[in-house]
Amino acid sequence: MKERLNYAKVSPDAVKAMREIEKYVAASGLERPLYELVKTRASQINGCAYCLDMHTKDARKAGETEQRLYALSAWRETPFYSERERAALEWTEALTVISENDVSDALYDSVSKHFNEKEIVA
Repeated sequence: MKERLNYAKVSPDAVKAMREIEKYVAASGLERPLYELVKTRASQINGCAYCLDMHTKDARKAGETEQRLYALSAWRETPFYSERERAALEWTEALTVISENDVSDALYDSVSKHFNEKEIVA
């Protein structure tokens, strides 16, 4: 594929801002494997091969198993994820394409059982 735009060269301040967000979330206290699962699931939804490659590698480095990564797109039908992980994955799915999803009070209440407010923001 031909490169269309070198965003890092055109707008290094945008890249710097994205890195600052990454630093914030990485320091938020969320478990690294969970954080990588969330990024991988969002990348699946967005259909980004580059991101999937990057985040699955990072997930493996964080201790994630091949089985759980392979089954991630069908997480609801598997026994491989904890209730906390399921809450994070459901939250991720609702927020990733927020214009097409309803973030209901029930979903927020469910997520709040497993994450404090700072973790929800992260």
